Amino acid sequence: IEVCNGCCCGKVEKGHSEVPLNTLKAAWKEHGLEKNVKLTIANCLGPCSMHNVTLLKTDNGQTWLGKLSEDEHYNSIVEWARDITRYGARTKLPDNLVPLCFDPNKI
Repeated sequence: IEVCNGCCCGKVEKGHSEVPLNTLKAAWKEHGLEKNVKLTIANCLGPCSMHNVTLLKTDNGQTWLGKLSEDEHYNSIVEWARDITRYGARTKLPDNLVPLCFDPNKI
């Protein structure tokens, strides 16, 4: 998982929601997720028009999420990572994240 916290993402002064980096890091540690799901904080993933971008990578491909603005979005990412450790790459994306998926090549 790559979570953007760069030029636009998480910048409250630009009108975007804060990215809860400390909460994510604490959840990864608490649930021992780093063994199976690497958490990377990226300086800029682009595309900036989507702001608060996260990239989920599995053996099955990549899923781009944008406009993450609620704590529940990030909580769902943690739950997804926990499910990946239990069930593998076939894990379904939580329903509340599906509308946030986008194709970076079509922006």
